[in-house]
Amino acid sequence: MSKTISRQPWANQSVAGNLDILIGSILPAAISVILAILTGMDFSLALLLIFLPLQLISVCTIAFKRQGARGIKDGLLILFVIFFSATVLVLLVSVLVSVVMQGSAAMSPHFIYQNNKYVSTTTSLEYGGVGHAILGTLIIVSMTTIAAVPLGIAMAVYLTQSNSKLTGVVRTVTQALSGLPSVVAGLFILSFMGFANFERSGFTGALALFPLMLPTVARVAEEALRLVPSDLRLAALALGAPNYRAFFQVILPAAKSGIITALLLGLARVVGETAPLILTINANNSTNLNPFSGGIATLPTFVYGFLGSLYDTSQARAWGAALVLLTLVGLLFGMARILGRAKKTSASKIKKAK
Repeated sequence: MSKTISRQPWANQSVAGNLDILIGSILPAAISVILAILTGMDFSLALLLIFLPLQLISVCTIAFKRQGARGIKDGLLILFVIFFSATVLVLLVSVLVSVVMQGSAAMSPHFIYQNNKYVSTTTSLEYGGVGHAILGTLIIVSMTTIAAVPLGIAMAVYLTQSNSKLTGVVRTVTQALSGLPSVVAGLFILSFMGFANFERSGFTGALALFPLMLPTVARVAEEALRLVPSDLRLAALALGAPNYRAFFQVILPAAKSGIITALLLGLARVVGETAPLILTINANNSTNLNPFSGGIATLPTFVYGFLGSLYDTSQARAWGAALVLLTLVGLLFGMARILGRAKKTSASKIKKAK
């Protein structure tokens, strides 16, 4: 009786093959660790100069043994994907751990709501906080959102619902803006301020963030609108609805979660920008709720101002503000992922209903 071969490749693994993979994974790591300890080599250099070459040799040997010459390319692809994915994961975790460990020293209830009006570089961490910077960040980002989100959604609607020849130009400009360096946006607004005789304020900071947020909102909203099945629009038109009613009552509600995701990703894109704000606003240690007059503090500029000091208390304040900013960005990205998952679930339900 012939042996039945499973259609699932992972179900056809043999004990000898799994043993080869296990040895080929552990042996290069063990040799690298031993050589690094004996020679006193730095871990990063040992990883690149010893472990990675040995792992390449191991993968090529095992792949050639199991699948011949054609398996070498697949093995190398898998190795590099796993290696660089692990590298990115290690970098991300190291950043998170560093910010949490350094920033937790300054965290306290008063650090969230107090300002730094009477705080110097050597003042104890028992006084002062980032309350004024949080308010300033919310004010500037809110002003940017009020201007960028409606225009970004309008651009997405134009790109998905119009048959005009200008859609290619609009899409090209949007893609070009998405690659605009943030410092260039700040320099542009700074030169405009000199031409229009504007003073540095929260309003000019919002203007500098506008070209950074707009392309993110436009591109994500465009993709969300494209995910809506065209059959919904055709069905609405077949029932006698005009184009504008078909869009506002059928297409837009179906893409609501995607548009909200575009809003959140746009907020996360600009909430941590530093260079444009350094060029367009004046720092302020007091609480200023007027975005059109006087200096205003933000979390990025707060971090920039205190991190350059040589005093431990100032650096602790900078790390604490960085932790608050990182938490805010993490919440925005988390909400975007949750809404994006809901969007995919809704799209799959629509497809199943069809």
